[in-house]
This record gives sequence, C-alpha cells and structure tokens, in this order.
Amino acid sequence: MSAVLNCNISFIGGGNMAQALIGGLISRGMPVTRITVSDPVEKVRDLLQEKEVNVTDDNRAAIKNADVVVLAVKPQVLSTVLSSMHGLFENKLVISIVAGAEVESIARLTGAQRIVRVMPNTPALVQTGAHGLYAPEAVSQTDRQLASQILAATGLTIWVNTEAQIDAVTAVSGSGPAYFFYMMESMIRAGKNLGLDEKVATALTLQTALGAAQMAITSSNTPAELRKNVTSPNGTTQAALEVFDRAQISQNIQAALAAAQKRSQELAQELSESIK
Repeated sequence: MSAVLNCNISFIGGGNMAQALIGGLISRGMPVTRITVSDPVEKVRDLLQEKEVNVTDDNRAAIKNADVVVLAVKPQVLSTVLSSMHGLFENKLVISIVAGAEVESIARLTGAQRIVRVMPNTPALVQTGAHGLYAPEAVSQTDRQLASQILAATGLTIWVNTEAQIDAVTAVSGSGPAYFFYMMESMIRAGKNLGLDEKVATALTLQTALGAAQMAITSSNTPAELRKNVTSPNGTTQAALEVFDRAQISQNIQAALAAAQKRSQELAQELSESIK
C-alpha cells in the first residue's frame, strides 16, 4: 500500500463506485490531499468535498498532476468525456472501471499506453467487492501491483490472463450480487408463505447468506463438500435440493451466466463501434 500512498490519484467521475474506492483508500491511510475527483454534478462534488478530497468539474485540470487516473464514468458518455483529453495521459497509469470499455478503445480515446481494465462489483460499497483485472503484456509489474493495491482497498482482486475473460468475470461477479439478491428475495417470500413474519424471514435469510458465504471463504472444504455436509439422507435439506434438481436449477444458472457473458460481449462490441 505504501506505493499508493505516494501517488496522486484522480477520478474522472465521482459516482458510487468511485466513492467506494475513495472511501477505501482513505480508510487505508491515503492522504486526502492526494485524491482529486472531477464530476459535472454539483451535488456529487459537494458530497465528495465532505471527505475533504480535491473536487472540480474540470477534467483536464483534474488529471494534470495525477500519477494514476481512474475512469469511472458511464459507458455512453465515455467518448464525449475523453474527447478533449486525448494526449494528456502520457506517463500516467489509467485504470478503467467503465463497463464494456475495452483496452483498445481506452487507448484510442486517451492515447495512453499504461491501461488496466477492471470489472468491479457493487459490494465494493461495503468494502467486500470482487474485482477482475486485466492488462496487456506491455503494462509493467509495478503498474499491476499499484492497480491491485488501489482496488484492494474495497475488496478482492483477481487478475485474468485475457481480456475476453473479463466478460466471464462480468457474468460471475459483476452481475453476481443480483443473483444472490434474487435468491434472497425468493427465500424471504417462501418464508412468508410458510407462515413467518416478513422481518423474521428477512433476518433469517440474510444471516444465513452471510454465514454460508463466511463458511465457504474460511473452510478448507469446497462449496460442494459443505453442501453435502448439511444434507442428511432423507432429511429436510435433501427434500429441498431434490426440488432444485428436478427444476434443473444448476443447469439454468449455468445458462444464465452464459447469457450474461454473451451480453457483456455484445455491449463491449457496441461501445467499441460507437467510439470508432
């Protein structure tokens, strides 16, 4: 983390994910004087100013003295935002958390050579994110370590070997929180149908989700083994799992993630074509 503490980091875009990263960096000792955020929305700037970081609505000024620039804008405005900034990224590490924006597209828009592409997820807002990172071979190990340290301020960092794998990361962890929320919704509804008060069903469901995740993270057993350990022959868990199997839940989950990966690929292609 020491390398990060000596860097000037500028964020282009001050939305939720940027705020999560900024909060994580500050909590790890990053001097607020080294963080600059540019955002066109006054309310966002006011909110960020409460963290005592530098704020502006001038993107060019924001990155002037930056060592690292984090691109955190919506994909549909990326080209417009960067149109007046081409050539200003020389000798800067660019970290993009823009969904669907491929490294080639970022390079074309910025002129930058040192680019890391990141697929984050929303649990970063509570410092438990899972981030997939990719960089071309030309990006140095030092830059990779720096990017890892910045993203690690809000959770797990995993490097993938090819940019195509970012689409798989999107399907698994980028969209993944929604799958678990969907499961929680269904379990809460089922608990109510079985006679539980909604607050009771919600509390039991959320704590069970937390506990299961914590067990899976800390145990030496695989999730499959943990599931088997909970499943007594002819017991209640087996009765429920048999319903899942008859409904082909596992196969449907795999098909759903494949659909998410395909859509991620399509969105990246659409964004790339719009930039051209």
